Amino acid sequence: MAEIYDAHACTLGEGPLWHPERQELFWFDIIGKKLRTRDRTWPFEEYVSAAGWVDADTLLIASASALSRFDIASGESEPLVPLEAENPVTRSNDGRADPWGGFWIGTMGVKLEPGAGAIYRFYRGHLRKLHGEITVPNAICFAPDRSAAYWCDTEDQRIMRQPLSAEDGWPDGTAETLIDLRGTDFRPDGAVTDADGNIWNAQWGSARVACYAPDGRFLRAVSVGGAQSSCPAFGGPDLSTLYVTTAAEGLTGDAEGRTYMIENAGLGRPEYQVIL
Repeated sequence: MAEIYDAHACTLGEGPLWHPERQELFWFDIIGKKLRTRDRTWPFEEYVSAAGWVDADTLLIASASALSRFDIASGESEPLVPLEAENPVTRSNDGRADPWGGFWIGTMGVKLEPGAGAIYRFYRGHLRKLHGEITVPNAICFAPDRSAAYWCDTEDQRIMRQPLSAEDGWPDGTAETLIDLRGTDFRPDGAVTDADGNIWNAQWGSARVACYAPDGRFLRAVSVGGAQSSCPAFGGPDLSTLYVTTAAEGLTGDAEGRTYMIENAGLGRPEYQVIL
């Protein structure tokens, strides 16, 4: 059963990250331009949406214009590489570190402009575009055996499986449909894999996180209090707690926009470290 982990109502909660060295959950309110934990809030001058952990004191943060090194103690950011900085139409969205120390990040139109977004990979100091003409990039996560990346365009309602090179994690072959939700009311949003390689996908507007086997078979779903469930993350001392962000945007009610926790939902694995 889902319980409220943090009662602050995010307009658009996103990007939960359980920091394995700090044993602490970070998440974003994209529209509010804030990074949050239970005990602290960091304001930004532009949209921020996703992060990876670099070390105990440092995060890599994706914003509307850059990927930046972020000092947790001081709150200071150092831009590392521009991210569509010349394009005022877009902002960053979903992102996650990969098993090779890289970081995948999606961009999208601030006003949901069709096809305005893309998916990039940041690796060893360089940013490369992987997929373009995406409206709402989401579900970025990785098979624990390093065989594949997963991603989706929420508007398309398909979660894709992208084979990866075992050597360096770059795409190796063509992305193919793994989970097809077209014709249903389920809109795939953020996702994370567990220790068995199952894919846990938050489904926008459905108040749930659905779990799929590595071959795409639906296994089960867990309910979330907020209707607009946006992204899950495993955390807690034994990585058995599923944290889920939600969004209050366009909704009323005390359940909306909160960050939830579901005890003993499954068994996660530590988030990969970003290597700068």
